[in-house]
Amino acid sequence: MKASSAALSAILLSISTSVMAADYPAPKQGDWIARDFKFHTGETMPELKLHYTTVGEPSGQPVLVLHGSGGSAASMLTPAFAGELFGPGQPLDAAKYYIIIPDGIGHGKSSKPSDGMKTGFPKYDYDDMVEAQYRLVTEGLGVKHLRLVIGNSMGGMHTWLWGEKYPKTMDALIPMASQPTEMASRNWMMRRIMLDTIRNDPDYNGGNYTSQPRMMKYAITAYGIASIGGTLAYQQQAPTAAKADKIVDDRLATPITADANDFVYQWEASHDYNAGEKLEAIEASLLLINSADDERNPPETGITDAAMKRVKNGKQYLIPASTETRGHGTTGSAKFYSEQIKQLLQTAPQRTM
Repeated sequence: MKASSAALSAILLSISTSVMAADYPAPKQGDWIARDFKFHTGETMPELKLHYTTVGEPSGQPVLVLHGSGGSAASMLTPAFAGELFGPGQPLDAAKYYIIIPDGIGHGKSSKPSDGMKTGFPKYDYDDMVEAQYRLVTEGLGVKHLRLVIGNSMGGMHTWLWGEKYPKTMDALIPMASQPTEMASRNWMMRRIMLDTIRNDPDYNGGNYTSQPRMMKYAITAYGIASIGGTLAYQQQAPTAAKADKIVDDRLATPITADANDFVYQWEASHDYNAGEKLEAIEASLLLINSADDERNPPETGITDAAMKRVKNGKQYLIPASTETRGHGTTGSAKFYSEQIKQLLQTAPQRTM
């Protein structure tokens, strides 16, 4: 009986420790207005609303966290990401760090086409999104120097641009699920097909639709299956046609909550991305985290390896492919790289403006 009690106590301790590890301060939300914001097209918005979420207190070391395409701050507050990073003793412990997570232009609760302007909303690109983030951080929140900028997928590409556009603003950079090279090859081709499918749906009506285009769910599902999920993982999940059909049926049955104009703008914004032109400008310590089975950023091309040679203080961590990884989606789970983040923050020098 004593042995059973001891075993039960050990189990309860393990559970409580696990719960505590994922316990971090309640996120706080806010809005800031960037006035007279000028886009790369030359268009200007008198008031651009930027929504943001923070975790921790402003007295902590500032950390900027950047989400992926179609996401928002909420998509970074998952158990797999925030639950592995923001809790006591974790790499980005919110008792030590002030975590800032903006909703990018066109995303979440920030200004976007579906607010009313539809296709009259200025066409934004990643440079515009990063400039808006910079203004929010420096003007809106009064933060002049960041300990770390970390981003996933689109947020990873934004992280590269942060390092090039504002090289003295941060100590460390962690771009994830991204390449510092031009948006091209299969990655852009598939985005282009997805966007053209939506725009060519008669329901889209040039962006003046009365209901969401019916082909949108097929375009999004096809792109998602082709560019995220992991080859080994899919083979394990769908080893037969029947199981593969079920996955497709389930995804097509899931309601699409995105607005079509918002969605088109979000993905079109990547078209002119190219962080490969100014890599030598990056001064901060940089850790690139990619997965070996990333469908959108395949390491076997050698493009990323060649680009990394031009980053002064850069190194790369490639997560090995397995049935546990999810291709481009692997970096959504911080368990695969939390130790690497901790090591970087222990070694990256503190810099000043």
